[in-house]
Amino acid sequence: MNYYDNKETVNRVQTEHMVKLNNRKNLEISGVKEVDSFDNEEFLLETTMGYLIIRGQNLQLKNLDVTEGVVTIKGKIYELSYVDEQQQEKAKGFFSKLFR
Repeated sequence: MNYYDNKETVNRVQTEHMVKLNNRKNLEISGVKEVDSFDNEEFLLETTMGYLIIRGQNLQLKNLDVTEGVVTIKGKIYELSYVDEQQQEKAKGFFSKLFR
């Protein structure tokens, strides 16, 4: 490893990932890198811990802070699930095709 590779990894800061669910109605997530797709029944988020799928009813994006990586979702939450590393590309491809 040369000096430049080492310097690049030192400057790269990984945001802490947190999921806070209140009464299955309000969901706050930190450590979000990107919102890949969303509608009123499903969100696909890329987080620092992998892809996160949120499923529910009447889901609404209430807050999106790109600089801090914080997303707030309101609605009735049914499911939160992470996609394993081996399945990340498969999930991203599937959802991107689905929501084109």
